[in-house]
Amino acid sequence: MKPDKIRVIAICVFRNGNKILAFEGYDVVKQQTYYRPLGGRVEFGEYSDQAIAREIREEINAEVTDLCYLGTLENIFIYEGQKGHEIVQVYDGRFVDESLYDKNVIFSVEKTSPFRAVWLDLDKTGPGSPPLYPPGLLELLEETKIPA
Repeated sequence: MKPDKIRVIAICVFRNGNKILAFEGYDVVKQQTYYRPLGGRVEFGEYSDQAIAREIREEINAEVTDLCYLGTLENIFIYEGQKGHEIVQVYDGRFVDESLYDKNVIFSVEKTSPFRAVWLDLDKTGPGSPPLYPPGLLELLEETKIPA
């Protein structure tokens, strides 16, 4: 992350009942586990829904469908001791490969920064639990409940 720059990212909440797929991260400075839906930086000349499709393909080698824009969140944060600022485009979507909903853990295929993604139970988030980023995501998901 470049200091003093605002970065635009797009993330997608893949819902599975009351769970969403989130990557499990760890901030060494804070000594804290955290969760964030999959996605990443929107590149110049790319729409945010295109960024979702590209990022998911790069991260877990999966295709997405039925992308639906939910809203935008702004996130000013400290990660690994560095200040960051993001504009976050939030989408809901589905995997083309339905078998991904049956996996407890999905490992990344990216060579640069491997991670694991888990189905995070939204009922088990909140005080006393590792944070779900970006702030305001849970409220946005409540406001935009999509029927199963």
